[in-house]
Amino acid sequence: MHRTLLCGVMLAGLALAQDDKTFVMNAALGGMTEVELGKLAVQKASNESVKSFGQKMVDDHSKINDDLKAVAAQEKIDIPVSLDSKHQATVDRLSKLSGAAFDRAYVRDMVKDHDQDVMEFKKESQSGQNAAIREFATRTLPILQEHQRMIHEISAGNMKSTSADRSKK
Repeated sequence: MHRTLLCGVMLAGLALAQDDKTFVMNAALGGMTEVELGKLAVQKASNESVKSFGQKMVDDHSKINDDLKAVAAQEKIDIPVSLDSKHQATVDRLSKLSGAAFDRAYVRDMVKDHDQDVMEFKKESQSGQNAAIREFATRTLPILQEHQRMIHEISAGNMKSTSADRSKK
């Protein structure tokens, strides 16, 4: 019985470590995507708030990505250096848009992404097993929460102006 319990504990430890590794991989892909989409927003957005938010994504997520690379190297986790097909498809889809159509699609994606990111970073900061990764999540979470607040404000503002524009027609 003792041996079975010990094996169960060891397997649970491996699963939790895998959760930390999965978090790092998802954070790396998400961070790279935020930078690429932010660059697109600077080029293609028509709304100044959306352009400014895009630049903030480039600036903040570049720093976060560098921080994550350092933590991953310290913990001997290989992280992706390019986007996977799912994230690249999002970049490709948005790159075909411009102006108000880009603004709407980008803001919608950023609301969804930041809501998801905040949830995942909260979970990791509270229950991550690896101390270095948990600390990364904890120090990054307030930045993501600020992004979340900002994009929700932009979204609310865009919806109001879009509704107002429709009512004028």
